Amino acid sequence: MNPRSLLSRMSFFCVLASLFSFTLFSSAVQAGTSEVKAAIKRALPQYSIDSMTLHKGTNLYTVELKDGPTLHMSPDGKYFIVGDMYKIDGSQIENETQRGKLAKVESLPVSKMIVFKAKNEKAHITVFTDVDCAYCRMLHKEVPELNKLGITVRYLAYPRAGIGSPAYKKMVSVWCSDNPQEWFTKATEGDDIPENTCANPVASDYNLGNDIGVRGTPTMILSNGKLVPGYLPANVLAKELGL
Repeated sequence: MNPRSLLSRMSFFCVLASLFSFTLFSSAVQAGTSEVKAAIKRALPQYSIDSMTLHKGTNLYTVELKDGPTLHMSPDGKYFIVGDMYKIDGSQIENETQRGKLAKVESLPVSKMIVFKAKNEKAHITVFTDVDCAYCRMLHKEVPELNKLGITVRYLAYPRAGIGSPAYKKMVSVWCSDNPQEWFTKATEGDDIPENTCANPVASDYNLGNDIGVRGTPTMILSNGKLVPGYLPANVLAKELGL
C-alpha cells in the first residue's frame, strides 16, 4: 500500500476513535448528571442544587446545595461525602472546595459592590463588612492609605445580626442611596443614614458570606485568593498581597 494512503487511513481512524471517545465521555457525563440530580431529589428533597461540576481529578461530582453543605458524589448517585476536598501537591495541601467557593466572590459584578478604587491599581481586596463593626470602621479609615499603595477596596455587605436586623436595614439604605461611597463612609463614622429601599444585594451578600465561611467582620478575600479573617493594618495587607 502507498505510504501516503496508509497515513491517510491511519489519520482517519485516529480522528474517528477520538470522536467516539468524546461521544462516550459526553454520554457518561450526561448520564452521571442525571443520576446525581435524581439521587439528591429522592434522598435530600429539602435541598435544591445550586451548582454541580465534575471534578476531573477524582471523577466525583462536586455539588453545592443551596443553603446546605457541599457534597462530593459518585456518578451513579449511590455514594457521597460531605465536606471539603483537599489536594496534595508535593508538600502543599490545598483546600479545593474553599477555593471554588472563593471564586464565587471574584465572579460577582463589581457594580453591586461599594468600591474605593486605587488610581494605580496593583491588587484588590473584597471585604465582607458591617458598618456598625468597630474593626470594620478601623479598616475603612485605612482606605486612603490602601489606595495610595495601589490596593482597591471592594465592599460586600455582611450585617452580623442577620437579615432584617437594624444593621441590615442601615446597609440597605447605604446601598440604595444616591451616593453609596459617601453614605458608607458616613455610616462607619456613626452618622444617621436616611432610610432608602431598592433592589439591593445585601441579603445575597450575607448568604454568600455564610456559604464561604465568614464568621465575623471584617473578612477579606485577597486578589491572590487568600481569605483573611479580621482587621489588618494597611502595610501588613500590602505584604500579604506581595506589594
